[in-house]
Amino acid sequence: MSKSKRFDTLQVHAGQAQDQYKSVTPPIYQTSTFAFSDADDGAACFAGENPGYIYTRLGNPTIRHLENAMAELEKGAGGIACGSGMGAVSTVYMGFLDSQSHIVSTAAVYGASRTLLEKHMSRFGVESTFLDTSRLDLVEAAIKPNTKVLYVETPANPTISITDIAACAKIAAKHGIKLVVDNTFCSPYLQNPLELGADVVLHSVTKFINGHADVVGGVIVTKTAEDHKLLYNVMSTMGPNMDPHQAYLVIRGIKTLSLRMERAQANAQKIAEYLEAHPAVAWVRYPGLKSHPQYELAQRQQKGPGAMISFGLKGGLEAGKKLMNSVKLAALAVSLGGVETLIQHPASMTHAKVSSEAKLAAGITDDLVRYSVGIENVDDLIADLELGL
Repeated sequence: MSKSKRFDTLQVHAGQAQDQYKSVTPPIYQTSTFAFSDADDGAACFAGENPGYIYTRLGNPTIRHLENAMAELEKGAGGIACGSGMGAVSTVYMGFLDSQSHIVSTAAVYGASRTLLEKHMSRFGVESTFLDTSRLDLVEAAIKPNTKVLYVETPANPTISITDIAACAKIAAKHGIKLVVDNTFCSPYLQNPLELGADVVLHSVTKFINGHADVVGGVIVTKTAEDHKLLYNVMSTMGPNMDPHQAYLVIRGIKTLSLRMERAQANAQKIAEYLEAHPAVAWVRYPGLKSHPQYELAQRQQKGPGAMISFGLKGGLEAGKKLMNSVKLAALAVSLGGVETLIQHPASMTHAKVSSEAKLAAGITDDLVRYSVGIENVDDLIADLELGL
């Protein structure tokens, strides 16, 4: 598929490879293993001389379709599909970090991405520093001789803080380290980190890319073929590969990504404005509001403000709990990016395993409510919030 095609067209046809029966929808190759034509063919496949499939952990036509589609949408050299977003994060950590290395990461990063470094990678000698990556002076100052990775989540989960990807790419290039960007909150429809200088972009495709709260998955896209080969080998050896049926469902979700994202972020803009004007609301963080600290950066870096809102109530945690227990339309549930609206309390839910001190330093306060806006009628969503407020 030509990369000159506009996103709405590309999302429908990206990664498409015609099968022998000319199926319009990609077939589900729900198989664990593939037969060889003869012994020499089998040996050539294992030697990498033939492009044939061997075993689904090592590659599968349905999964490959998704990987190629995501590589096209993110404008990278290749994609790697994993069984979860954390499978993708783990693959990146294992691929680029070793016992003598150091990683600098966004402090307000997805809770499990941080916990994996603090509780598990640290057992093997990996050092990590967490900071506000929207502060470029802090990023520069944190780089050490053994730093291997600058890991940025933007917009950050759940503070919606925005980091300048192009500026971080310059810092990473200066120090010869990898810039990895978690692009889950924006999706490739709203932001393309590789074009801004990142080396690797990853997604929890559970969220906006799939969009229907029925699949868990992750995808990595690399800028270079060299990094793709490295990380693919790590993934296929560790085994957090995606299942063919998962891949099929994510491919289905991709085809409506722009439509869902446009509706959800249009809703989010109106809801953020409503919340900002409400007397019970203490603060609102949304990239589409001029009150957002990085509003101008968001206008420059993203093609839209997205569908994630964080806000706090004047009554603090208790008021937030009352709101979450009172709404009827928004589901009280973790995850995000689906067609349905979700509400949750990060400090006690998604980031519960992060220490109190670390949460406070990252701006994850007890009064913070995270609101993932869906595609329902916006007036109904506002009426639901009004009921709770």
